[in-house]
Amino acid sequence: MKKPNIGMLTFPVVKAGNIPLSNLVDIVHSCSNELYLITGNDGYDFFKNDKRVHTYGIRHEMGKNEITRVAKYIWTQLKISYILFKLRRKTDFYIFFIGGEGLILPILTVKLLNKKVISVPGDYIVGIEKDAPSRLLKSLININRTLSNHIILYSENLIKEWNLEKYKDKIYIAHRHFLDFGMFNIKKNLGERDNLVGYIGRLSGEKGVLNFVKSIPEILKERNGIKCLIGGDGQLRDEIEKYLDEEHLNDKVKFTGWIPHDELPDYLNELKLVVLPSYTEGLPNIILEAMACGTPVLATPVGAIPDVIKDGENGFIMENNSPECITENVMRALNHPNPEAIVKNARELVGRKYTYEAAVERYKNILENI
Repeated sequence: MKKPNIGMLTFPVVKAGNIPLSNLVDIVHSCSNELYLITGNDGYDFFKNDKRVHTYGIRHEMGKNEITRVAKYIWTQLKISYILFKLRRKTDFYIFFIGGEGLILPILTVKLLNKKVISVPGDYIVGIEKDAPSRLLKSLININRTLSNHIILYSENLIKEWNLEKYKDKIYIAHRHFLDFGMFNIKKNLGERDNLVGYIGRLSGEKGVLNFVKSIPEILKERNGIKCLIGGDGQLRDEIEKYLDEEHLNDKVKFTGWIPHDELPDYLNELKLVVLPSYTEGLPNIILEAMACGTPVLATPVGAIPDVIKDGENGFIMENNSPECITENVMRALNHPNPEAIVKNARELVGRKYTYEAAVERYKNILENI
């Protein structure tokens, strides 16, 4: 059977989206004859010289107020739609990924070109933002789910959590996560590490990072010698830095800013515990990467996280993400009587389930039947 020519597109992405997008490109490339990628901003800079794909880039700028944000959002969609029209004879179907579910004009363009739309929802689902652009985006997502021919999720848990029950007949389950185990591995045993507790990820509201930051004073009171780390970038950066300064925490908290992906293993091998107090999730890569590096994870039971982390076996689950709950569970995790067993079980799980070969096989079975 001849492999299809596949198109992939995203909304212009920031740095945090490059690795998830690269993983999916890697998987889909193995299942395609030619692969065409439309993305932008940091995404285009990352992929413009990538020989796996034919890359088409656009630039998107945020507006200064709600009206200009919506206007620029529409203009970006028109630019994407124009590229889709130019590629109309080169592709067989399209995969919409990061931010793709809100791209109503590109999805309509693909449908008018009589090609199928496969939606792969990313980790960020509009939830807690209440401004007009976010409400508009949420409405567009609902419309586009109806227009999509197929939806690929990486956990059955997400069907209920993301209110996708009415689309169940066109949902496939296949995760796009895989690890480079030559890069993500144990370099320093857990017992040799300092009591460093950290968050690494996007500094945005849905990640619950502010709740972790506000738990830090109580965590420090609970045990002498604990220090904290915050790694990442995002719209909450200034607020977090202000809080740390006002609470005189700068000598106890290391704020790294953005951490390049190739440096992540070094940071993870210094941490005693990774905390991910999200309100909503898919399956964050940082969880799998931490587990591969022998670093226990404490997370909220959202998205696909309960598929991976079993409390007290290979990690820790907390009931909610309030600062009080985070503090209590950080202490519980640090006081666990057999952390080496947690590390061993976590390493075995990711080594078995999150290989490149396993991810390709799952996607190949789906894409061959579309």
